Amino acid sequence: MAPHRGGVGGPGGAGAPAGSAGDRAGRARLALLALLGSVLVPLAAAGVRSVLWALVGVAGLALTVVGVWWTLAHTGALRALGAALSVTAPVAVLALYAATGMLAPAVLSVLLWLLAVTCARTALGPARTAAQRSGPTVAEVPRAPWVLMNPRSGGGKVGRFQLVGKARAAGCRVSLLEPGQDASALARRAVAEGADLLAVAGGDGTQALVAEVAAHHDLPFVVIPAGTRNHLALDLGLDRDDPAAALDALTDGVEHRIDLGYAAGRVFVNNASFGAYASLVTEPAYRDAKARTALRVLPGLLTEESAPGLRARAGGRRFDGLQALLVSNNPYGRAVDAAHPGRRERLDSGLLGVVCVRVADAAQAARLVRSPGSQGLVRLSAGEVVVESGTGVLPVGIDGEYAVLTSPVVCRSAPGALRVRVPRRRPGARRTAPAAADWPRVARLALNRPAVPGTQRTGSRGPGPARDP
Repeated sequence: MAPHRGGVGGPGGAGAPAGSAGDRAGRARLALLALLGSVLVPLAAAGVRSVLWALVGVAGLALTVVGVWWTLAHTGALRALGAALSVTAPVAVLALYAATGMLAPAVLSVLLWLLAVTCARTALGPARTAAQRSGPTVAEVPRAPWVLMNPRSGGGKVGRFQLVGKARAAGCRVSLLEPGQDASALARRAVAEGADLLAVAGGDGTQALVAEVAAHHDLPFVVIPAGTRNHLALDLGLDRDDPAAALDALTDGVEHRIDLGYAAGRVFVNNASFGAYASLVTEPAYRDAKARTALRVLPGLLTEESAPGLRARAGGRRFDGLQALLVSNNPYGRAVDAAHPGRRERLDSGLLGVVCVRVADAAQAARLVRSPGSQGLVRLSAGEVVVESGTGVLPVGIDGEYAVLTSPVVCRSAPGALRVRVPRRRPGARRTAPAAADWPRVARLALNRPAVPGTQRTGSRGPGPARDP
């Protein structure tokens, strides 16, 4: 399947990084010029005395903050004093600036600083195409929607939430997934019979199989969170406590383009796990108690002598002697462990998230499982990841389902491959926070000297040197 590129931004954040690098470099240069101007303006007006005036301004701001705090947190005389302080401190500073001719330079300096920070944040934020800047597309009501439901998934959520009846009332043709049936084959048959929308009420593994068929035929896809954990639904902002609410996407929905991940041709919507992480999904208790099971068995799996070592290539770097590796469809938003995989800020970056684990002993393994900021864990992002093992085969957990693939396994992202349809109003939708004004990165971007993209290290002894993205 050829991946579809472009389309609107994903529901987790901004659009894919396909915009003009020249525009971002231009904003970075403007940010540096504005920052320099915010320093030079007061220097030109008052020379070295501008440092004293800056300290006066900082002191006034500090007194104002104290006054506001006293006003909000206390009563009686202290509250009255706080109210007076919160008013008199900024007025006194402004009056002092005006009397000494520093008011205009101070205001201009602050405005230049605000411009610098704004330009820096937009320069570091993800670039977006013109189509992505237009936002999500309003979805048309489908004529022949089809839903595949797994009645055993999530402890019987399909029956508990009466999803079959509600889907049929919404005009959907419903198929129940029986043991041993091929979800992909059922979806292909539905398309052949005229379905113009595919949906799944089940776990993420089933979601991925039907999503691949929808992507191949460029049909919209709806996620109904009827699985155990519903990680994809979480990142889409869906209400996991009310699976039936996802059916609102049929009549009042919007569409986004999101990525799909592939591991040696096997599709995944969340992640593909290797090494100890792959062995974890074979534990009988893992499906119903992921966190507790990971904390119990993962330290032993990471330090097991018989476990084959992993090698990986990603982002222009090579990693050897790994005990575990997690490749995710878009990077997770924070350091990841198997017990708490976190949440992806975006689903349309066109990149895979990579988490490499290499530990020296059981104590380090235990610390790593309990605290993802411990030594031994490296995170980066890349468009392609190659995973190898000396045994010729690789056990893999693909969206929580165990599989065995031939080594080496090439993992790749299919950017914008899937038209996912979600309700216009959903409780978990959130906007990505603007990028922080990281001035070293701004300077590198302005000078056209970017570091290795998407690389970040957690811990001081992870495999290989890390660079700031």
